[in-house]
Amino acid sequence: MTTMNISPYKKIIIYYFTGTGNSKNVSRWIAETAEKYDVLTLIHNITYVDRLSISPPPSDALVIFISPIHGFNYPPVMINFISRFPKGNNDILLMNTRAGMLIGKYITPGLTGIAFYLASLILRLKGYSIKGMVPVDMPSNWISLHPGLNDKTIKYLHVKNRERVIKSAEKIITGGRDFISLITILPDIVIAPIALGYYIIGRFMLSKTYYASQDCNNCGICIKNCPVKAIKLVDTRPYWTFRCESCMRCMSNCPKKAIETAHGFIIGFSIVNSAIIIKLFYKYFGSVFPKIDIVLLNWFAESALYLIFLAISYRIAHYCLRFKSFERVMVYTSLTKLKWWGRRYKALDED
Repeated sequence: MTTMNISPYKKIIIYYFTGTGNSKNVSRWIAETAEKYDVLTLIHNITYVDRLSISPPPSDALVIFISPIHGFNYPPVMINFISRFPKGNNDILLMNTRAGMLIGKYITPGLTGIAFYLASLILRLKGYSIKGMVPVDMPSNWISLHPGLNDKTIKYLHVKNRERVIKSAEKIITGGRDFISLITILPDIVIAPIALGYYIIGRFMLSKTYYASQDCNNCGICIKNCPVKAIKLVDTRPYWTFRCESCMRCMSNCPKKAIETAHGFIIGFSIVNSAIIIKLFYKYFGSVFPKIDIVLLNWFAESALYLIFLAISYRIAHYCLRFKSFERVMVYTSLTKLKWWGRRYKALDED
């Protein structure tokens, strides 16, 4: 049973990016809500959209962008998509799925960082009108950075966030506005430098923490399903390139749970890099690149050096994984190998 159409929109077009399904579920919840108001909803996973020829939205459509937060920003794949989005004058709703946790019955909110503000700036310059900025604290899937959530927590977060999404969707669909994200504007501004650091170096560092253990049977699922085609086969083993967005799809969908995070490797490399490589760099190239009080310049140089040697070290480690003793060290210095830490996450299937 539908209600009278009191929406100013004839159509809703949703563009989402997802690794483990959170943004996809939010898109479904919005579509269910729009149906009550006789508004047609079209949902597009940007992984399968030709980003070089994006169709402009019809003038009577509300356009919604939904993506997870990576390093307190939209991931580059979504930023690039929005940057290439054609000019228009439609109303826009920006949403994100950020790292939700649970303490008792209280959902601890994640932080959006600069995601909404950067996207708003780009879209405003293209002629669009921002009608809402709505964060959704869905279950966090970054088990490379924190322990995985249990099933009870995941189910609770889905139920509560579905209620929140429907409430916000009804407000926007009926012509209202929803800028609930402004509640956290101060901490979002404070962490802006971290978002910049993640974009410049952090995302590349994380991409070199994934590897396949001996449990890998070369089924190819991770390579085939990677939304940004960041995984390739090297030496008969999956190999993560710098294109990786750390969306966690590969780790969460591996049928053998063979994909781990190389915590021990990255910690060891970081120690060697700061204690030896950086010091040698300034010792032998200090006259060419003096270590003066240009903090930002030094940071860029050291970051570039870090990534170069990380790429080399990761390639060497990847080769050494063929030796069982080395592979076992990698596995047992990975926190994702621990049962209580490494719970793989996929959003609840609501088909």
